[in-house]
Amino acid sequence: MSAQTVAVPARRRRGVNFEKWGWLFMRGSGVVLIVLIFGHLFVNLLVGEGINALDFAFVAGKFATPFWQWWDVLMLWLAFIHGGNGMRTIINDYVTNDKVRKALVGAIVLAAGLLIVLGTLVVFTFDPCLGVNESSVLWDQCAALGVVGN
Repeated sequence: MSAQTVAVPARRRRGVNFEKWGWLFMRGSGVVLIVLIFGHLFVNLLVGEGINALDFAFVAGKFATPFWQWWDVLMLWLAFIHGGNGMRTIINDYVTNDKVRKALVGAIVLAAGLLIVLGTLVVFTFDPCLGVNESSVLWDQCAALGVVGN
């Protein structure tokens, strides 16, 4: 008589498979980040006068356009979420103590979230004429726009 082994199907966990979605996010966001970063570098360093044109006025001009605001915000959000998820994966792989792991992951979520909020505020509330006075090099440009001296 031969012993037969019966294959028992693996039990499936119910709910969302967070690790699978994290893995898929990393692949998708990595591809999108490559496009965003190289587009950012191309426009900032190669188009027009190249790196010689990169100054405060160049950044102010870019942040005055909703297209570039959303481009930079999307790059910011994806970079911090992608990096935070990568750090979470490393912590899950190497930290064995549950309390320490939860504290470190919480710190990453807090830091990434705070930097995303602050970066988004900078992009959408950037005002190159804020605090400009008559001795500033931006006085003529801001005065022409009618946003100083009020």
